[in-house]
Amino acid sequence: MPYKPNHPCAHPGCPALVEGRFCPTHAQQDARAYTRYHRDPDTDRRYGRAWRRIRAAYIAAHPLCEECQRAGRLTPAQEVHHILPLSQGGDHRMGNLMSLCKSCHSGITLAANNRARG
Repeated sequence: MPYKPNHPCAHPGCPALVEGRFCPTHAQQDARAYTRYHRDPDTDRRYGRAWRRIRAAYIAAHPLCEECQRAGRLTPAQEVHHILPLSQGGDHRMGNLMSLCKSCHSGITLAANNRARG
């Protein structure tokens, strides 16, 4: 199947042809602007440098998705999930974490959101 033709970068005046929205230079600027002006500051406090270190250590110790392992599948873990969410008093302790693939994490998060809504 043929690819879509490249189009100009969405940044005003940039002539670079790209597949996505921005060229690499302007994508980086857009990401910085989002973090600085649009991202919730509470998120940065909860998921800062300390969380990134804890997450990396947990993924290194648990490289496979724990939900998939229970079902007899071996899938690499891509995300770390808080069993008791931080918003409900959870913390970053190892006993409150589980490594999941993107599919399992999305399913668990969706189910939790549906339960919260009623």
